Amino acid sequence: MKIATVAILAIPLIGSISSCKKDFLTAEPELTLPEAEAFANPTRILAQVNGLYFSIKSGAFLGGRYLIYNDIRAEEFSNRTSNGVTGLTVYQGTNVASDTYIARLWSQGYITINRVNLFLKGMTDHPGVLTQAVSDNYVAEAKFLRALSYFSLIQIFAKPYLLDNGASRGMPLRLLPETNLQNNRLKSSSVAAIYAQVLKDLNEAETGLPNTQGDALGNTTRAHKNTAIALKTRVYLAMGKYDKVIEEGNKLVSQTAPFITVDAARVGHALQANVVNVFAAPYTTSESILSFPFAETNVPNTQNQLGYYFNVGNGNLEYSLNITGAGIYADPSWRATDARKTGLTATSSFAGRTYTYPTKFKGINPFLDSAPVIRYAEVLLNLAEAEALNPGGNLVRSRALLDAVRKRSDPTYDFGVLATSADLLAAILKERRIEFLTEGMRYNDLARRVAPIPSFGAGSVSIPVTDPRYTFPIPLQETNTNPEVNNM
Repeated sequence: MKIATVAILAIPLIGSISSCKKDFLTAEPELTLPEAEAFANPTRILAQVNGLYFSIKSGAFLGGRYLIYNDIRAEEFSNRTSNGVTGLTVYQGTNVASDTYIARLWSQGYITINRVNLFLKGMTDHPGVLTQAVSDNYVAEAKFLRALSYFSLIQIFAKPYLLDNGASRGMPLRLLPETNLQNNRLKSSSVAAIYAQVLKDLNEAETGLPNTQGDALGNTTRAHKNTAIALKTRVYLAMGKYDKVIEEGNKLVSQTAPFITVDAARVGHALQANVVNVFAAPYTTSESILSFPFAETNVPNTQNQLGYYFNVGNGNLEYSLNITGAGIYADPSWRATDARKTGLTATSSFAGRTYTYPTKFKGINPFLDSAPVIRYAEVLLNLAEAEALNPGGNLVRSRALLDAVRKRSDPTYDFGVLATSADLLAAILKERRIEFLTEGMRYNDLARRVAPIPSFGAGSVSIPVTDPRYTFPIPLQETNTNPEVNNM
């Protein structure tokens, strides 16, 4: 749903603003100011940057439901309560255009995009308030967040890029700030056009972003050059442009093990020795390229929190792991001694039955776990997949990258002979299911390869890409206000 805003900009109300990276952790409700005042001084401009991060990390969007919905759509989870409020229609593949929760996800994405557009116009209209370096940084952060928003939305509301090289109907491409309903009617651009804008924003963001954000908290919660590069590896992988994944990945990953970032001037990324540490406070490890943090004053609201869905100690116990059949938990390649099983899953009993739950998100009541967006482990596996699939790719390096991720959690595991690209791909895709469980990757990994959804919630059926259930319908609220949305 495209929601117009009034002709003022929203900024967080903060008692004392001292640093861009810390204040948005504790910011309270928003305050509105006329545009001229909102860009009157560095403090107010900084508060708006904080507000952009607040918007994208909403529990209705990338701070909660987006990740949850992507995980529960496939085969990894079993629902216990049949609660319609907590994603039941998504789980069962029965969600329709009138679904208010899907509409809220769509609208929060577009609210964030419009806030970015308002901010970028304000920065253009009010030059000279900041130094050029700080201005470039803030503009680049805004473009990164717009790219992340559009890329996240296009994955679930449109057909995969590789289905037809992006020729399908995408979504409305809004790059101008909207302060009223005048421009609500807008045709959708193609999937390819949305991807082109995402990459344009990311390339410009890489240029304008700083090498670092100063300390561990800033480097894991705000965008820097490596953040834009890492997201580009995800985008190019979804486009099947494996040579570009390698080109971007090589900016972040050494050619041989131990795999670490290669530019000493930038943030140093590496896998943690113990994967459990990535999901423990303060959530600022070198593996966390970007995550969205929460404080007691701004946790996602009720039934949007990751820990509410995926944990053993919250009392909800709604989505347990599918421990039989097609679920990855039962796969023999995920051994019982793997640290991701011993340290990030647990059992709990309810009504005489024992269930197995993921436990990456332990900070409950209040729900203070950071929402993971990009990890270095993903960059390694993105690069491994690209090396396996790119003509002339380095299969030895692909295997070494795969081993690096597996062996930090299961040091004695041996994949055996992976002599072909197809063998490597199968192992990498399975590894992603284990490594990124509950991090919102499962559906997107299926869709980018135009693979059917093995939906456990829909009755263990395979939903092909041609099925209307494959993508979320554009919300009815959007089509009511923008009847052109289904046209290109």
